[in-house]
Amino acid sequence: MKLLKNSLLCLLLSTPLFSSAFAEKFDIKQKIEINASRQAVDLKNKIFSYIDNVVITQGSLVIRADLVQVLTQSGSEEKTYIAKGKPATFKQTLADGTPLSLQADEIRYEPANNLVIISGNALLQQEGSEVSGSRITYNIATQYVNAESKSNERTKTIFQPKEKIKATTTDAKTQEKINL
Repeated sequence: MKLLKNSLLCLLLSTPLFSSAFAEKFDIKQKIEINASRQAVDLKNKIFSYIDNVVITQGSLVIRADLVQVLTQSGSEEKTYIAKGKPATFKQTLADGTPLSLQADEIRYEPANNLVIISGNALLQQEGSEVSGSRITYNIATQYVNAESKSNERTKTIFQPKEKIKATTTDAKTQEKINL
């Protein structure tokens, strides 16, 4: 299937959607904890599989999925995390306190390469704005985003004005106080 590519770098970096660094540097130095209903290990091939109700945490980073495979590169300690679910989710609080949310049928997280690749109903959300497509690649270090769609589909970007975000947040807080 031929993919249509939509490079969003110039457009997105000028908007609030990607105004902050993607990952807290602090998170990368934290321990990684993986919880699941079951796990299986292929020691020979260095493949660790976590099955059912998988939750991975590292600092503010939380990945949730039905299945996560952790692959260790030959001759190194570098790991690749492949999360699958309907959807699998990747959430993190950025350095400025802004929450970032990714969801897709598959999330491939490569910390050593500063890459997150989400595919299958891919959706990236931040501050009310979003990017969707069949595949989204995000380079954490360079803040480069590339969204792609299948040949008969299109990528979609929605930018939310900051004023509307503040108003929505204020309205929600006011309603919460009224309900108490």
